[in-house]
Amino acid sequence: MKLQADNKALPRPTASELDILRVLWEHGPSTVRDVHGRLHGDGGAGYTTVLKLMQIMHGKGLVVRDDAQRAHVYRAALSKQRTQKRFLSDMVARLFNGSPSQLVLHVLGEAPRASKAELKQIRELLDRIDSEKP
Repeated sequence: MKLQADNKALPRPTASELDILRVLWEHGPSTVRDVHGRLHGDGGAGYTTVLKLMQIMHGKGLVVRDDAQRAHVYRAALSKQRTQKRFLSDMVARLFNGSPSQLVLHVLGEAPRASKAELKQIRELLDRIDSEKP
């Protein structure tokens, strides 16, 4: 199996690239046809548009391609969690002057109201973090 990936710092994916990455994260390694079907079914963007986007993503290092078979199989170069962490770290640094608390306060104060279950998860996380500190 021949895998190709670029080890340089990965660029931030565009909205269309994130759509493709979501498919790969949810369904695992996939062909262009698989990704196109999951994104657009019989309508929407054409197969060649998805193919071109995935080729560009491969060039950027966002996806890894296994070209051992006729139908190339693509997978995300980074996990969903790692990508989310990169985006979040960048957002905290750029928009909230490096303050995670400002981000949390903004999200909880301005975003649609968190559900009771979500607030319970947040409280449990805060309690766990608080109990781990010396």
